Amino acid sequence: MLPVLRLLCALLIAVALGRQLSIHIAMSFSVANFFSYFTNLSNLFAAAVLFFGALSAGRGASNLYDQLRAVSVVNMTVVGLVFAVLLRNADLGALLPWVNIVLHYVMPSAIILEWLLAPPASRFGTRQLLLVLVFPTLYLIYTLIRGRMLGWYPYPFLNPASVGGSGVAVHAVGIAVTFIFAGWILMAAANKLGVAAAAVRNAGA
Repeated sequence: MLPVLRLLCALLIAVALGRQLSIHIAMSFSVANFFSYFTNLSNLFAAAVLFFGALSAGRGASNLYDQLRAVSVVNMTVVGLVFAVLLRNADLGALLPWVNIVLHYVMPSAIILEWLLAPPASRFGTRQLLLVLVFPTLYLIYTLIRGRMLGWYPYPFLNPASVGGSGVAVHAVGIAVTFIFAGWILMAAANKLGVAAAAVRNAGA
């Protein structure tokens, strides 16, 4: 059932993002801005990883695929946490309520469950954790440079005009700590669950 569930989740993300993008375009909003939201990028990445996992089921997972899953689950965990803490009461504009639920609640929960119920075989350590931090670091750099150039920021807590330069720095550090902590917890859980799953497979063999 796991490949089917992965495929269904990937399709759900595609439908949600596609519907919201159609509204975005209909309102003459920037498509580049749409794909500058960390939520949208993380969900899109998660859908790609889920889709690949569904298609490659039974072939054995590679270390690269396990690392991509790690990036996806950490990103989606932070998406859920940051939304709950910083954006839950924010004005979401034209974002449809059901799309909001799918992207910020359902899919982060689903990706975490998929990670825990089907833990990767690879062992994770400091190197793997550092690789997980590459994407959010590049995203932050991109957002701040693009925001300074265009005067538009996807999130108010990254906008110096809203929270000041020091406020942006505080939020950036706080979110970085969240990434590190979430990555460490999820990878430690995967290591432990992966060993248990391997022991069960060996016992059955």
